[in-house]
Amino acid sequence: MAYEVEAPKYVRLAQTLQRRIEDGTYPPGSRVPSENQLVQSFGMSRPTVVRALELLKRDGWLESRQGYGTIVRGRPAVSEQRDRRGREALERDESSDSGRLVEVGQVPVPARIASALGLPKRAKALVRRFLVEADGEAVELVSSYFPAGLVEGSELGSPDALSGSPREHLEARKKIRFDHVTERVSARLPAGDEAELLDLPEGVPVLSVLVIACDASGQALQVSDVLLPADRQELEDTYRLN
Repeated sequence: MAYEVEAPKYVRLAQTLQRRIEDGTYPPGSRVPSENQLVQSFGMSRPTVVRALELLKRDGWLESRQGYGTIVRGRPAVSEQRDRRGREALERDESSDSGRLVEVGQVPVPARIASALGLPKRAKALVRRFLVEADGEAVELVSSYFPAGLVEGSELGSPDALSGSPREHLEARKKIRFDHVTERVSARLPAGDEAELLDLPEGVPVLSVLVIACDASGQALQVSDVLLPADRQELEDTYRLN
């Protein structure tokens, strides 16, 4: 059994501040409220506030300026040249990519998926689950969740593979635009059906890449949980130090 837990408080606070940056409450160049003000406004401890601010600084949303405090930089520019699991999940063509659609239907949304979609606990959403295969071996399991409002008037609920990606389908049918993606990586033990689909021995964990795709306002349009067998993965990143 896989246990879903709510995101830590500092992550939820960082998400709230991020949404306020995107909706213009905290425009680029402005100062965010002080640590004391955030503690009082959100009823969270100072360490939680500090950790949330550090997370946003690390990801490029905020920066510290001596004598000015913490300044809003705005939404970070996306590097188009780096490979991203999120981009792969959003742009996968179900009808031509190597693999198969293993599930389509309304399901209770796991807690962290509901949080990312802005849905209440125990809400239901449409899931499209695609098993990616290479040389006859299961290499990746992608479960993509969509809020009910986007499903209406689309073919997302069809049990057949879509021609093109769900993103292309939604942008064409619903006249919406995907703007940016946030990815979160964690590790966990797979649920029984996940382990069976990925052909994992008992006790082997998976890496979960949670892909949150939003419009320009920060509203989540699609959340995909990309599961990778941990014993077959090695993550590496090279970057320049300032």
